[in-house]
Amino acid sequence: MNHDPRPCSVIMGLGSHDLGVADTAADLYLRGMGPWVLFTGATSPTSRADMPRGEAVHYRERALQLGVPDSVILVEPKARNTGENISLSRSVLEGARIPVSSVLLVSKPYEERRAFATARKVWPSVEVVCASSPADFPAYVASIGDERRVIDMMVGAMQRLLIYPDQGLTIHQDVPDDVRAAYERLRADGFTSRLVPDSAPAHGSG
Repeated sequence: MNHDPRPCSVIMGLGSHDLGVADTAADLYLRGMGPWVLFTGATSPTSRADMPRGEAVHYRERALQLGVPDSVILVEPKARNTGENISLSRSVLEGARIPVSSVLLVSKPYEERRAFATARKVWPSVEVVCASSPADFPAYVASIGDERRVIDMMVGAMQRLLIYPDQGLTIHQDVPDDVRAAYERLRADGFTSRLVPDSAPAHGSG
């Protein structure tokens, strides 16, 4: 999204298999970009082996190791898709009586745009600023250790960005022709493990 991180009401780390999200959220907190850090996420097929206690729980543990005080961390441990990440986190913040006018939304680099589109749909009253690890593609692949997994996940994220607006799960965003062409080429080349049926019912932004 090319947003410049700035101080927001809360820093929200979206659960995934990538602990780099927790690293980025912790760095943003230590740089003074928010008074609270909220980690959200249960487990998923891509994270269960490495994060058996749940994504948000493992993120919290990582943030504590990096120097974030326990007193400023909130955990939402039930969300299983991006829509639930946003809606259930909103409930946690409301329950804690933390006023929120803006969210610094931290995700995997290739998920920024879909996270933004979901947040604008699910929680339209707050301003959304996106952030992620500043790594380029080769460095990011090296951090994950599995190029095919990264590309599969990217293709799945792109598909959801294209089909979820019609299902009422995200706002619409323009997708350039060259990006669509790259997506179709990768899909034709077999990077399909993270795709959902294009006509899937609207259960949430997974």
